[in-house]
Amino acid sequence: MKRFNVTVNGKAYDVAVEEIGAGAPAPAPVAVAPAAAPAPAAPTAPAVGAGEKVSAPMPGTILDVKVSNGAAVSKGDVIMVLEAMKMENDIVSPVDGTITSIVVKKGDNVQSGDTLATVG
Repeated sequence: MKRFNVTVNGKAYDVAVEEIGAGAPAPAPVAVAPAAAPAPAAPTAPAVGAGEKVSAPMPGTILDVKVSNGAAVSKGDVIMVLEAMKMENDIVSPVDGTITSIVVKKGDNVQSGDTLATVG
């Protein structure tokens, strides 16, 4: 055995290493591959129901959702409130029907064109 002082990142280590003699067979090398990291799970987007999509007219934050899935709405009914540029904007149903999905929740940030809900 041979002893060595090894310094790694400024910290000294006393290491003992066994020397393999010239006549002794060397052990077979062992291949060590780094473990494959598991693939990150893809975020799942909320399901969008069938029907007329209600999209965000501008970027902003959802302040309130006034309806729930399955609620009957008429054209022009307020279904949620979007805050943009320090102003509250009513998001209304474009058609008569039933709310088939609500994709956002209170506090969500949305971009122009993002689907907020669907009315079937």
